[in-house]
Amino acid sequence: MLASFILSLREGLEAALIIGIVLGGLRKMQRRDLVLFLWLGAGFASLLSLVTALLLSHFGVELHDPAEAIFEGITMLLAAGILTWMIFWMARQSGNIKGNLESSILRASSTGRWSMFGLAFTAVLREGIELALFLTASFFSSNAQKTTVGSVLGLGTAILLGWLLFKTTIRLDLRRFFQATGLVLILFAAGLVLRAAGELVIAGWIPALIPHMWDLGSILSDESFLGQTLGTLFGYSASPSLAQGMAYTLYFGVVLAGLLFRKKAGVNSQGT
Repeated sequence: MLASFILSLREGLEAALIIGIVLGGLRKMQRRDLVLFLWLGAGFASLLSLVTALLLSHFGVELHDPAEAIFEGITMLLAAGILTWMIFWMARQSGNIKGNLESSILRASSTGRWSMFGLAFTAVLREGIELALFLTASFFSSNAQKTTVGSVLGLGTAILLGWLLFKTTIRLDLRRFFQATGLVLILFAAGLVLRAAGELVIAGWIPALIPHMWDLGSILSDESFLGQTLGTLFGYSASPSLAQGMAYTLYFGVVLAGLLFRKKAGVNSQGT
């Protein structure tokens, strides 16, 4: 539930911030005639995202091994890949989101109502499809009830925070927020990679190499409450295979190397 809450809060808040910035821009430009089309675009995108999430979950439930394991493994890998891309993209763009959006608002308002519809539809759909994929992967790691409760609470919190930011003078440090949640999402993505490797081992796509590197079941079993929570959030397994351990380690190595390279490049560019 916590994983789906964090994912829904992050994606929902980003969408809420986008809508809030666009509403603020339209208010300044005195273009209230475009507000309806803004909400129509956001509403249609939300509906399409919901349908996508339901179809993905239903399709996964209907499958049986080995097709089920293959589908779950590929879905988890896709979710981990998009999560990783999003983390790097937000680290680079978080300070410029408002300026970029305001430029888009000016272009959309000058070309008409359907351009505003398209702006809102595209922005919300991107967040919604990403969230649909993440929640599908979370559903495979947890269960439908916990995933649904966590996502509803996360989206509800995001809507409340977005409304407060729009209606009051509360300031949210986007860079700090995305850095904090980005760290959690890196751990979550690594867990998805580990679980994906496990599913692909079951499907016979990759070898286990060593079926059980260790067994911590007597200390913290996968079936315990803490074990299930850590498994859903970070991919904890009491008895992982060597293939899972290698996938987990490789993911962290690549991500950390990318973050360090980006930080070094940023320092060098500031120095010059």
